[in-house]
Amino acid sequence: MKRPAKRTGRRPGPNTTRSLIEETARKQFAQLGYDRTSMRQIALEAEVDPTLVSHYFGTKLDLFIAVVELPIDPGALIDHVTSGERDSAGVRLATVVLDVLDDEVRRRPIVGMIRAATSEPEAARLVREFLTRNIVIPIAEHLDTDHADYRAGLVMSQIVGLTLARYIIGVEPLASHPRELVAADLGATLQRYLLGDLSHTPPIDQKGADHELAPHRVRHVLPARPAIVGHPAS
Repeated sequence: MKRPAKRTGRRPGPNTTRSLIEETARKQFAQLGYDRTSMRQIALEAEVDPTLVSHYFGTKLDLFIAVVELPIDPGALIDHVTSGERDSAGVRLATVVLDVLDDEVRRRPIVGMIRAATSEPEAARLVREFLTRNIVIPIAEHLDTDHADYRAGLVMSQIVGLTLARYIIGVEPLASHPRELVAADLGATLQRYLLGDLSHTPPIDQKGADHELAPHRVRHVLPARPAIVGHPAS
């Protein structure tokens, strides 16, 4: 029996085609990273004309921005971290981070963002500005701390570092360590960065904004280990 010919060219329905391109791009960005993903590869896997990818999304960076979806609502995260006791804010943030990253589906867009940020300066800027300005700095400001920008940078260094070590590189025994224990240890560090005393802080100008400093040595002081809190309600 003769098989029907395979459909080529434009697929019926612009919404269907656009959704198919988005789904394929999201998967390739997560699996290959920004640098190794190409518009032509996406079109090939989606079985669409390559010109359609550019038609709907423009450049590869435009496509990346369009398909990245945060796996958590920033407002809900801020409320969850800042609404409880101040002395457990760090572990609440750490617990949410681990809950999201341990879920393969929700982890995928974050991994794609970080991989893109390591190879594309514009993607790095977008990731940095979005996460710090819309999540981490608001958390620090809601907790009424000084040097919110600087503290946000310290918090981001821990979250990005954890993502790379535990989920992308797979550094052992961190990669297989129980989530609750990692959350407690990470939370202790985040607690200090959010609310603790810092050995050095950037100067504040007359408007109260933090200035960027060159990397400097910071004395490490480990705070008391906070108790583990339950997982946030979904």
